[in-house]
Amino acid sequence: MSINTERDLEANLQIGPTDHGMVRLFIDAGEIEIPMDFDPEEAEEIADEIRAAAQAARGVAG
Repeated sequence: MSINTERDLEANLQIGPTDHGMVRLFIDAGEIEIPMDFDPEEAEEIADEIRAAAQAARGVAG
Protein backbone atom coordinates (compact mmCIF):
# COMPACT_ATOMS: atom_id res chain seq x y z
CA MET A 1 0.00 0.00 0.00
CA SER A 2 1.24 3.48 -0.81
CA ILE A 3 -0.02 6.98 -0.23
CA ASN A 4 -1.77 6.85 -3.62
CA THR A 5 -3.65 3.59 -2.89
CA GLU A 6 -7.34 4.33 -2.39
CA ARG A 7 -9.25 2.55 0.35
CA ASP A 8 -12.94 2.31 1.10
CA LEU A 9 -12.49 3.01 4.81
CA GLU A 10 -14.11 5.67 6.93
CA ALA A 11 -12.24 7.25 9.84
CA ASN A 12 -12.64 10.24 12.09
CA LEU A 13 -9.75 12.51 13.04
CA GLN A 14 -9.68 14.63 16.19
CA ILE A 15 -6.85 17.03 16.99
CA GLY A 16 -6.31 18.82 20.28
CA PRO A 17 -4.08 19.51 23.25
CA THR A 18 -3.73 17.03 26.10
CA ASP A 19 -3.50 17.87 29.78
CA HIS A 20 0.18 16.87 29.60
CA GLY A 21 1.16 19.64 27.15
CA MET A 22 1.16 17.40 24.08
CA VAL A 23 -0.80 17.65 20.85
CA ARG A 24 -2.87 14.54 20.18
CA LEU A 25 -4.06 13.28 16.82
CA PHE A 26 -6.75 10.72 17.55
CA ILE A 27 -7.92 8.48 14.73
CA ASP A 28 -11.09 6.43 15.16
CA ALA A 29 -11.82 3.89 12.44
CA GLY A 30 -14.56 1.70 13.81
CA GLU A 31 -12.96 -0.86 16.09
CA ILE A 32 -9.52 0.72 15.70
CA GLU A 33 -8.47 3.74 17.75
CA ILE A 34 -5.04 5.30 17.27
CA PRO A 35 -3.92 8.06 19.65
CA MET A 36 -0.72 9.79 18.54
CA ASP A 37 0.91 12.35 20.84
CA PHE A 38 3.46 14.93 19.70
CA ASP A 39 5.29 17.68 21.51
CA PRO A 40 4.33 21.16 20.26
CA GLU A 41 7.43 21.48 18.05
CA GLU A 42 6.73 18.16 16.33
CA ALA A 43 3.10 19.19 15.85
CA GLU A 44 4.20 22.41 14.16
CA GLU A 45 6.47 20.42 11.83
CA ILE A 46 3.55 18.14 10.94
CA ALA A 47 1.35 21.19 10.31
CA ASP A 48 4.02 22.58 7.96
CA GLU A 49 4.13 19.25 6.10
CA ILE A 50 0.34 19.27 5.75
CA ARG A 51 0.43 22.82 4.36
CA ALA A 52 3.17 21.86 1.88
CA ALA A 53 1.20 18.79 0.76
CA ALA A 54 -1.95 20.90 0.31
CA GLN A 55 0.00 23.36 -1.82
CA ALA A 56 1.44 20.52 -3.93
CA ALA A 57 -2.02 18.96 -4.32
CA ARG A 58 -3.37 22.25 -5.64
CA GLY A 59 -0.72 22.10 -8.35
CA VAL A 60 -1.68 18.55 -9.33
CA ALA A 61 -5.42 19.19 -9.31
CA GLY A 62 -4.98 22.42 -11.32
